[in-house]
Amino acid sequence: MIEQRRVAVWRDGAAVPVPADQPVVTAFDLGLARGDGVFESVAVLGRRTPHLDAHLARLVRSADLLGLADPGATAWRALVATALAGWPTDVEGVCRLVLTRGLGEGTPPTALALLAPVPAETVRQRTEGIAVVTLGLGVPADFRAGAPWLLGGAKTLSYAVNMAAQRHAHALGADDVVLTSLEGRVLEGPTSTVVWAAAGTLHTPPVETGILAGTTQARLFAAARAAGWPTASTPGTVEDLHAADAVWLVSGVRGAVAVHTLDGVRRGDAGLSPRVGELLAG
Repeated sequence: MIEQRRVAVWRDGAAVPVPADQPVVTAFDLGLARGDGVFESVAVLGRRTPHLDAHLARLVRSADLLGLADPGATAWRALVATALAGWPTDVEGVCRLVLTRGLGEGTPPTALALLAPVPAETVRQRTEGIAVVTLGLGVPADFRAGAPWLLGGAKTLSYAVNMAAQRHAHALGADDVVLTSLEGRVLEGPTSTVVWAAAGTLHTPPVETGILAGTTQARLFAAARAAGWPTASTPGTVEDLHAADAVWLVSGVRGAVAVHTLDGVRRGDAGLSPRVGELLAG
């Protein structure tokens, strides 16, 4: 049986495969000790990564915000290719690219590619939809965009708050979260971008709020505009989500997942989810 987890590490200018159960970083790596690093999660379909370019571009932006040395696109592509070597074409996967500060100033960064099958829970949510609760992030909507030390818009390894939000949602009987600002404006999910349909238009919160720019949301909106479906960057509220025709949480591996319950209130999608799925698959 083929091992369903893969690891590749960048060492001495080359991508090196490492057994999945073997250590690849020192305990003193600042990515482990301080969460000082960035990452991307890339969908693997038929042993291919069709959306890798967008993720690499965002990885560069995130690394720049943290002042991290980036080994470059050639290194990342080599890492992905090494991890994917021999991967079954019929197994959908997720390839996580991880970049840390390594041991600190004067030392090379740590660059890894980690490959694993898409979890069964992710597949379930695609088909059944999700229940979501709204939770406050505790900052004004526009604050992070003007506070570079808060790393708004960077996909960092510092995901403790994001994961705590999801655990809190699970404790409440929900699947996921929509984070909101102090004023009640919609921001993002812990691992996703919020999209909603209203008045014949697809909406998403503006990146000026310091949210992460969604690669899948951008791809969806480009396809929607090409198909004649208007799109907008909208400073929405939770009330707007309740009034919307449909709400989705959108991410690279999970795709566009319909929200069927928001803060305990059941809602529909006006039959729009198949259209959204077709646009993303096109």
